[in-house]
Amino acid sequence: MSFFSFLGRVLFASLFILSAWQMFNEFDGTGGSIAKELKPKLTLVRKNLSSKLGVGIPDINVRQFIATIIFLKGVGGILFVFSSRFGSVLLLLHLAITTPLLYDFYNYRPNSPKYNLLLNDFIQNVALSGALLFFIGMKNSIPRRQLRKKTPKAKTN
Repeated sequence: MSFFSFLGRVLFASLFILSAWQMFNEFDGTGGSIAKELKPKLTLVRKNLSSKLGVGIPDINVRQFIATIIFLKGVGGILFVFSSRFGSVLLLLHLAITTPLLYDFYNYRPNSPKYNLLLNDFIQNVALSGALLFFIGMKNSIPRRQLRKKTPKAKTN
């Protein structure tokens, strides 16, 4: 059972670790290829938040944001392999930040092909978040240390 649990964690975390590795290899002075897609979306989010909150929100550095994503995916995935609750929280934080930002299906009409692609990816990331929440819940339900019953010693006279 423990081998299959470890294998499942390795397969699950490989999605994040390999993605972080690919992003790290593409990372350059501008932030890599994903920076072109993220910059307009981060600008739109900043404008929407500042208009809703009525407070000026500073500009988000795309390169630093991508470095944070790489860190959350890489370190979270490696820690998750070793059954760390903190690793699963890092991965969950990554999904909570990036899923609504990258897969903004709500900005498209339901009949457009981009809508369906983004909706499928959004739902997939929501399912991954559910799996991480399940893992965190299972880690919390298992007692840290099993108490052993003390066997009474026979009295010798």
